[in-house]
Formats: sequence, C-alpha cells, structure tokens
Amino acid sequence: MTTMFKAIMRHKVITFLVLAALAGGGYYWYQKANQKPVETRYVLGTAAKGTLVASVSGTGQVAVSDQVDVKPKVSGDVLSVGVKQGQEVKAGDIIVKLDSTDAQKAVRDAQTNLETARLSLDKLKQPVDALTILQSENTLTRAQESKKQTEEDLKKSYENAYNDVSDAFLKLPDIMTGLHDILFANALNPGQTNIDFYSDSVFRYDEAVDAYRSETRVRYDTARQAYDQNFSDYKSTNRFSDMSTIEKLLEQTYQTNKLLSDAIKSANNLIQFYQDTLTQRLLKPVSASNTHLSDLATYSGQINSMLSSLFGDQNTIQNDKNSIVDAERTIVEKTGSLAKLKEPPDPLDVRTQELAIKQRQETLQDARDQLAYYTVKAPFDGIVAVLSVQKGDSAGSGTVLATIVTKQRIAEISLNEVDAVKVKVGQKSTITFDAVPDLSITGEVQQLDTLGAVSQGVVSYAVKIGFDTQDSRVKPGMTLSASIINDVRTDVLTVPNSAVKSSANGFYVEILDNPVPAAATNTNSPSAASSSFTSATAPRQQAVEVGLSSDTMTEITSGLKEGDRIVVSTIKPSSTTTSGGSIFGGLSGGGVRVQGGGGLRGN
Repeated sequence: MTTMFKAIMRHKVITFLVLAALAGGGYYWYQKANQKPVETRYVLGTAAKGTLVASVSGTGQVAVSDQVDVKPKVSGDVLSVGVKQGQEVKAGDIIVKLDSTDAQKAVRDAQTNLETARLSLDKLKQPVDALTILQSENTLTRAQESKKQTEEDLKKSYENAYNDVSDAFLKLPDIMTGLHDILFANALNPGQTNIDFYSDSVFRYDEAVDAYRSETRVRYDTARQAYDQNFSDYKSTNRFSDMSTIEKLLEQTYQTNKLLSDAIKSANNLIQFYQDTLTQRLLKPVSASNTHLSDLATYSGQINSMLSSLFGDQNTIQNDKNSIVDAERTIVEKTGSLAKLKEPPDPLDVRTQELAIKQRQETLQDARDQLAYYTVKAPFDGIVAVLSVQKGDSAGSGTVLATIVTKQRIAEISLNEVDAVKVKVGQKSTITFDAVPDLSITGEVQQLDTLGAVSQGVVSYAVKIGFDTQDSRVKPGMTLSASIINDVRTDVLTVPNSAVKSSANGFYVEILDNPVPAAATNTNSPSAASSSFTSATAPRQQAVEVGLSSDTMTEITSGLKEGDRIVVSTIKPSSTTTSGGSIFGGLSGGGVRVQGGGGLRGN
C-alpha cells in the first residue's frame, strides 16, 4: 500500500488527468441519457398603420457652392497684388494688376487711326486740287510704261529660252549616243550587248539585277522616244516662231531632259550594282565599267545644268506674264482713280469712309476692352482661398492668379445607380458631420449628375445638396453623411422588413396559427425566449403585395389587414437541454441558438 501511494505521488499529474477523463466521460453519458428536444420558437409582430419615410443615404464632403480659379485673359508681369490669402472680397475688387504697356500703346494707335479716318472723310468731301490730279496722271503713266517694259522683258525671255533649247540640242545628241553605246554596244563581250553583259555577269549571284536591267531598258526607251519627238519638233521651229510655240518647245525640252536624267540614273544603278555584287565576292569588275560610270556622271552633270537653265527660263517667262497682268490691273485701277478724282465725291465713297470711321471706333473700343483685362477683378463676393502670385511674377492667359470661393457651403455625396434613380432635384435631406457630432443641418438636393462615373465596374452619381442654414463650424472638405427623403406615405399598413420574404411566386409573410408563449427555461437568450412563441404546427405562408420600403419597414398593399400577427423572426434550436442537474457541481448544458447574429434573425 505504501509502495502504491508513493507511485501515485510520483505521477500525480498523470493520475489527475486520468481521473478527469473518467469524470468527463461519465458526465457525457449522463447528459446523453437525460436529453430532451428543444422546440423552434418564433418572434411575432403586428401589421400596423403608420407613416413610412423612404430615403437614400450617402457619404461625402463639404464643398463650396461656387469656386473659380481667377485667370487673366492676357499675359503680362504682375505689377501689384490687391488682396491677401483668406481675405473677403466683393465682386469687382481688384485682385491683380498686370503690366499693360503694350495695351496702352494699342489704345493710342487706335485713337490715331480713328482720327486719320475722320480726316480722310473731311478730305473726301473737299474738291480735289490740281496737284492731286497731276500726281494721279503721273502714276497712271508710270503704270503704262511699266507694262511696256515688262512686255519687252518677256520677248527677251523667250529669246533666251530658245537659245537655251538650242544649246541643249547641241549636247543632247552626244548624250543620247553615249548612253546608247554604254548600254547596247557589245564592247564588253562580242555578241552580247553591254546591258546584258552587266546583268548576266551577276545574275547567278543576285537575281535582283534583272529588275535593274528591266528598269534601265524601259527608262532608256521612254527617254529615246521623247528625245526623237522633241528633236523633230525643234527642227521645225526657229527663233521667230510665235511665243506659244517656243514656250511649248521649252516645256517639251525640259521634260525630255528629265526623262533622260532618269535613264542615266537607272544605267548608273545597274552598273554600280554589277560592281558591288562582284566586289562583295572578291571578283574584279571589268575596267570598262569604271569608264562607263565616269561618262554617266558627266552626262548627268550636263543634264542637270540644262534642266536648271530651262527651269529658270520657264520661271522668268511666267514671272514676266504675271508682271504684265499686274501692270494691266494697275493701269485699270489708276485710270479709274483718275476719273474719280475729276468727278464730284461719290456718295458710296463717302459712305465707305464713314463705315471705315465706325470700324476704327470699334477697334478703339476693343483696344480699351483689352486694356481693361490687365486689371483682374473678383467675379463675385467670396473669400480668397488661394493666392498663387506675387509682385514681379509673369502670368499668362492660363495662369491661376487666385482661387475665390463663396461663403455658402454645400454637401457633395456619391450614390450608386440604384439609389440615384430615386433622387430628384428639390428633395429634402438631413446632413450630419463627423467632426461636429451634435450638428444636424437640413438641406435640399440642388443637382444630380446626368452621367455617372465608372470605377472598377461600379457606376456612381454625384449629388449636390444645398444647406438651409450655414454654420461657421462647417468647413470645406469635412466628411458628412446625408439622408435624402425621396418618398413619404402616411396611414399605410406596414410590417418589419424581416417579416417579408420572397419566392418564385412573389412576396409572402408567415402566420403562426395557435401560438403558445414559449417558456424561458434553458435558453441562451432569455429576453428573446420571453417574447417568443411556439406552435404545434409550422407557420403558413400568406401571399402579400408590397409597396414602399424604408430601412426598417415595408408597406403592405394587399394580403394583410391592420392587427394581423405575423412571424418577424425564427429562433432555431442549436442543441438539446437536460432534464436533470449536473453530476459535477450542478453544471448544465444545451440551450437554444438564435440565428442571425446576437439575437433574432429576420428570414
């Protein structure tokens, strides 16, 4: 016995755990043998008439009813600043003055131009003096002499053009012959033209040479055809041909040279491709190819020189023609002016000058208006929230000089698309503020965005609410909550929202027939149990039609009458209770489980 006691003392922790396990097991089987079922309980409510207020809520910030960034319409250096940040201003108060030196000059110039126009009108109404008539006659004479001189210049230009065409045909035959020999002689390989030799020599290495060969042949043939026709036309003309014939021959010769230039360039490209292809493969081109390239370069230089001369001739002729037209117009103008000078003042001229005076007056007014822009004024009564410039700064038409806000505050909140459709301008609202918990201000919806803003697939609409009263404690940017009343119905039948359920057939409520008050014994929620009921039968469904809903209540338009009792929530059993006491110090278990959080659940 002594030995057993010593063993127990040595393992007293293990011994205690074994005893606890035995006690727990015994208690479990005792509880199991004494379990009793727990009934489902129901919390009932009553359909009652009352006033139903529907509203939507949102959060946002305090804003000002109007805010504007004051910007100048002109650019200039800041000469003075007439306000300070935080200062209250009235509409028309000077914010900033800009350097208006140029604008003042524009006003002076406009005044001068107006006075000049008035003097011109006075002069128009006076008889023309002999000196003015003489000056007009001299001007007309100079215009006539200028036309004659230009006509002589045009004749000379045609002579120069024919000479340049003649010079071209002193060189073109040799160039055409030289180009033909380079391409179609058989000096490089007997029995084979040079163009075929260049192509065939590198075709095995790069078939692209065939395109060079084809292009060279086509451009040569085109240039040859143009040259033959051009040369034939040249032989049928002389320097005494009419101007149109010489001008046509000039254009034809210019185009022939351009085509010949293209043919020379294509030949050069072919031979250069031949040399490059062989050189890349460490093969030596024939020495005659260098001679051909040198000759082609010479031809190209001669062609470019002729093109420059021919193009210059074309421009000179055209300029002379334009000068003659201008001279003829001047003669007509001066002739008419002289005739008018000799006549009494034309009423239309007087009217024209009067309109000119009116235009100068408008220009002067515009200049004065522009000058006024250099003094930037407050557009409305408010407070200078931000002052962005100081004396000496440079400001442009997009520079923000200051930001002015009104003293009136508004609420700006954001609503989702479901709530936004319920809101209309003019609806009343209640606003509370996180920073001023004891303050509640009523207001009215002033504006609702027509277009929503999409963020991460969610559409929201901005709403502006005007305050009925202003409180100095409310500052722009403060966080607020607003509840907008969108419908009010009086004397309607209502039930709690939790009582209304839905199915595929519509809405319904549950009615408990023969309810029996539930006992408060062995429940985890005594207060719920004391106001709950049980029934031998399950609740029956009663179809209803619903109307307006608030955060807590729903309007019933049909299916119920005032005073009807309906199920508001159901208390489901979560375990069973024991009928007897605990074998360990009176401990008890079981109870009921209330669905929906810490109390009742509205199904």
